[in-house]
Amino acid sequence: MQIERIAAFALGDQGGNPAGVVIGDVLPSRAEMQRVAREVGYSETVFAARDGDLWQVRYFAPQAEVPFCGHATIALGCALGQRFGAGRYALQLSQARISVEATLTDAGWQAVLTSPPAWSKPMPAALQTELLRQFGLTEVDLDPSLPPHLAHAGATHAILALHNRATLAAMHYDFAPMLALMQREGLTTISLLYREDADTFVARNAFAVGGVVEDPATGAAAAALGGLLVDLGRGPGSFTIRQGEDMGAPSRLHVTVTGQSGDGVRVGGAARVL
Repeated sequence: MQIERIAAFALGDQGGNPAGVVIGDVLPSRAEMQRVAREVGYSETVFAARDGDLWQVRYFAPQAEVPFCGHATIALGCALGQRFGAGRYALQLSQARISVEATLTDAGWQAVLTSPPAWSKPMPAALQTELLRQFGLTEVDLDPSLPPHLAHAGATHAILALHNRATLAAMHYDFAPMLALMQREGLTTISLLYREDADTFVARNAFAVGGVVEDPATGAAAAALGGLLVDLGRGPGSFTIRQGEDMGAPSRLHVTVTGQSGDGVRVGGAARVL
């Protein structure tokens, strides 16, 4: 079994989010995929096998299978491009069908995924109160222009927008209580955001359920944010997410939305081989 290690959403030769990538003739057993993911130790490892015109794809964190992972999809797209050439690849996930497009540029391989259909809803008051307590925040720290929501585009994320960049930089939480809360609420990440301008966000994503304190680049959360912004009235267009800066892994995610609620969201970025 060949395991490739690729950082997705990289900024040149820096940063990005590492993923393990395994491309084989058939998918290994669930137990074997879980074992490999635990051994690789990244937040996710993606497994792919060709099935006619589709690629069967599964994502595993060290602790458990996850339904969708953006950065691992970008890493997979670039790996497929390297092996089979630039183009669009249709992916059958455990719960949805998506696609990823691979392109070779002068700077190396880049990929763009199109997420599963997006939805969002206001965050329940009790969950908002508990999350603020876990992060040591109060309602005064929140950006009223983007109220707390749950958002989904293949996986469910809690989104909290802050009005101060320094507050975002100081993100902290106790791991075990946050892990228990995320498992109870079915959250893949908790996305803390600072809106730098209309088309630029700075993000930090707590990822206790993945076995790590923080994710340096989270494509699934980026897609969920795109869907939420459309639900809140944003029209068609693109925006950028800067992530990983406060943990020394600068990453860039480029998000494009159709402006139609419920559509999939396109999330793209560059990759570098580790």
